[in-house]
Amino acid sequence: MDKDQLIPGLPDDLACECLVRVSVDDFSTVGAVCNKWNRILGSPLFDKHRKSVGAARPIVVLAQLQPRLHSDREASRLLFRVSLFEPATRSWSLAPPIPRRSSGLPLFCKLVALGRKLVVLGGWNPLTWANTDEVHIYDMVSRTWRCGATMPGPPRSFFACAAWQERGMVFVAGGRDARKKALRSALAYDVAADAWIRMPDMALRRDECSGVFAGGAFHVLSGYPTEAQVQFSRSAESFDVVAWRWGPVEEGKLEEEACPWTSVVGSDGMVYMCLQSGEVVVLEEEGGNRGGRAWRRMAELPAEMRSAKRMVAWEGGMMVLGLGSQKEEQVAYVLEIKGNEPKTTWRKVEMPKEFSGHVHAACCSTI
Repeated sequence: MDKDQLIPGLPDDLACECLVRVSVDDFSTVGAVCNKWNRILGSPLFDKHRKSVGAARPIVVLAQLQPRLHSDREASRLLFRVSLFEPATRSWSLAPPIPRRSSGLPLFCKLVALGRKLVVLGGWNPLTWANTDEVHIYDMVSRTWRCGATMPGPPRSFFACAAWQERGMVFVAGGRDARKKALRSALAYDVAADAWIRMPDMALRRDECSGVFAGGAFHVLSGYPTEAQVQFSRSAESFDVVAWRWGPVEEGKLEEEACPWTSVVGSDGMVYMCLQSGEVVVLEEEGGNRGGRAWRRMAELPAEMRSAKRMVAWEGGMMVLGLGSQKEEQVAYVLEIKGNEPKTTWRKVEMPKEFSGHVHAACCSTI
């Protein structure tokens, strides 16, 4: 018997097939068996193989307000925390708080999932309400936090943000500075190297813009300049990561009733978004040889959802969170997409009282 085998008595390829099917909840236990197993479980190739054999599962990550379950003074503070929801098991849990941060997550922070890593960027200091340049990184397997390099330039909030999964990079663009002046500067963050890279500026200043990464480009959607407060534009700008430059401003890119803060890229690589009219639309290639793209109505939101606020997607489904018919009621629905069929089925997500708080940001990781 070869003592160097991953599992004594089994060929290594068969042993790997066993390891990739281990539940992510048991990674820390299995990784403690030996250094070789620990190295394998920590490999990006291991994660890719888990996805290819269907062993990986989606985890929805939310920056969520802790509900006021008590009437005491401490419960009256605005305390945001990381909530986790697993669509496969319909279970809810909490990530541990950031060490030495009793005030919780920054208000209006951004969440980006990169494999097993959750990156928390920017927002407002929850005690002073001043913009923060903090970066925090959470490992969803080891359940540990570490500090990342702070964002260069003026601390910003309400910026566009998206991840380039293949390169492990996070892009940031636009937003507002401490004087509430709209920005057009952009940055890229290499998570593994813990280093920031300055990017060329966008053509337009964009406050409260949204971002997605699709088709080899970082797309910044909507927003508004300082002098046009809350008058959201329908334009977009796209940054080509190979050419390392911004393309021309695309006017009229979004639908008139678009909710850009709900924009998300599905597992098919296409961009989805909710409309104020209560529909989910998808950006598709137009027919013929025109080479353009157009928004197509895909599904209607459930009647109970009065206003969609956030949307996340994974292989075979997506989740929409928003306000329900009752005042300040938070509701969530999962849209199950079966193959390429146009038929879709909504399923309401039960939100326990301790996970019923307002959601500021959302993302999804498949581990």
